[in-house]
Amino acid sequence: MNALGFVEIPFFAITAVVADQVVKAAKVRLLGIETTGNEHLVLRLEGDVAAVATALAFAERRARELGSAAVVRCLSRPEAALDPLIHFPNSTNPLYGGRDQFLPTDYPETKPKTMNTNLQAIGMLETQGLTAALEATDTMLKAADVTLVGKEKIGAAYVTIIIKGDVAAVQAAVDAGAKAVGSLGKLIAAHVIARPHDDLIALLPK
Repeated sequence: MNALGFVEIPFFAITAVVADQVVKAAKVRLLGIETTGNEHLVLRLEGDVAAVATALAFAERRARELGSAAVVRCLSRPEAALDPLIHFPNSTNPLYGGRDQFLPTDYPETKPKTMNTNLQAIGMLETQGLTAALEATDTMLKAADVTLVGKEKIGAAYVTIIIKGDVAAVQAAVDAGAKAVGSLGKLIAAHVIARPHDDLIALLPK
C-alpha cells in the first residue's frame, strides 16, 4: 500500500519550489497543494514508504534553506476512511477568491505528459498586498520577454504572480519585479524554476 506524506510550509512561492524539487528528488507523486486560510499550505505526496520518507527529509532541508520551517508527517498505512480528506472536489474560497487547493485536475491536459526538459522556466513573485503584486507584474512584463501565466491567492492578502519564458528572461523579470514592490507591500518571495516538473505544472494555469 502506498504511503501518504504531508509537508506544511508557509507561502505559495516557497511551497511550489519545494514541491518541484521534492518530486524530482524522490519517487513520489504530488497529489495537490491545500491552502489553510493563512500563509500555510500543505503538500500532499504519495509513494512507497521509503520514497515518501526521502521526500519529507528533503522537503524539511530545502524549506530550511529557503528560510522557512516545514512540518512533515508520513502515514505509512493510511486508513481508507481518511480518503475524503485527501481527495475531494475543489472550490473557490468566497473570502479571497482563491482556490482551496491546487489540483492536477483543475487544468486537464489534452495530450500525454512526460517530463520535458525543454519546458519554459516559470517565475513566481509573491507579495502581501495586491497593489504591490500588480506593480511588480507590470514591471516584470516590461522588463523581459515573458508571458503572464496567472495569479494565485491563498488568503491574508498573499498574492503570487506566475510568469513563464526562457530562464534568462524569467530571472531578469523576477529580479525587476522584486525591486518594484518597494513600499507598496511586502515582498514575500521571488523564485525561478528553470525546468519545472510536470507534477507542478499540472497545478498551475497554462
